[in-house]
Order: sequence, then structure tokens, then C-alpha cells
Amino acid sequence: MSRILLFSDSHGVPVALRALRARVETDAPDVLCFLGDALYHGPRNGVPVDYDTKAAAAEFNAMADRIVAVRGNCDAEIDQMMLAFPMMGPCATVVADGARLFLSHGHVWGPDEALPPLPAGTVVATGHTHVPTVQRVDGVWCFNPGSISLPKGGSEPSYAVLDGLRLEIRRLADGATLRVADLSA
Repeated sequence: MSRILLFSDSHGVPVALRALRARVETDAPDVLCFLGDALYHGPRNGVPVDYDTKAAAAEFNAMADRIVAVRGNCDAEIDQMMLAFPMMGPCATVVADGARLFLSHGHVWGPDEALPPLPAGTVVATGHTHVPTVQRVDGVWCFNPGSISLPKGGSEPSYAVLDGLRLEIRRLADGATLRVADLSA
């Protein structure tokens, strides 16, 4: 069974990426899916504490061989020049254990926007809102792992682990499970 770790919205905070790397060591995923907004904090967010894009890029690059990534609304071509993995595509598809994941940042395609035509059984993973959620939208499972650096809506820094079709949204600080969903239902 494949284990996929999904995370989003790091916004140039290397401390959050170091904490994520510790979770990667513990959770031992087969692949890492990054859902966008890597280095820049964006015009709607204040400058995060510990903001350091060069150090954040180094943290990303230490995991580059395992990352499948999509571009977020705060990502630019200059960010791609700093990162050792492709991340400028607006979407990606990952297939594991018979599950098809559609990855998008969420500002173009996602549960709050329009979803593209998707095969039955597809699971949609997005970031963008910085709020962890799991929901069914028009018969499709959609989830957001939250943000590892700038959580919103009263949430705390979080990420997700998908084992087959069992999804856990976990707290970044200690890996504790915050939500569980069976995406086969």
C-alpha cells in the first residue's frame, strides 16, 4: 500500500518545512505532494515570523526527489529557479493503490471554485484556504491539508497522510491525528 504525505502553503517559512521533514521521517511516505505557495508570503498575508526564502528553498530541495508539486497563486517563475523540482503546473494527477488524486492549489480548481471533469472515484486535494477540511462536493471527495506555516480559521499548522483511501489530517507539531476520513465511502 502506498503512503502519500500532502502539504501546502509553506510561504517561505523554513521552520515549518523543517518540522515537516521530521514528520516525513516519522510517517515514511512513498511520495510527497505539495499543493502550492512555496516561497512568497503573498500580498494578503503579513510577513511570517521566520520568513527566509533561501532557507525554505534549501529545505524543499532536501526533499526534491520525492516531491510532486503544483503551482499556487503566490508562486512565480523566480521560485522555480530556486527549487530543484518542477512546480509550475496548475495541476497534477497521482495514481496509487487504485486511487486517483487530482492535485491543485485550489484558487482555480477546487471545492470553492469549479472542478474540472474528473473520472469517478477521483479524490481532489487542494490548499489555498489554509484551513484543513474533508468534504464531498458533487459526489467527489475533496480535502485540504491546511497550511504548515500560516493556518487560518482557528486551525493549527497541519498536513495530511493518505494510506490507500484512509485520510488523516495531522498536526504538524507532533503528528497527532486531527481528522480521519474513509474516502472509499
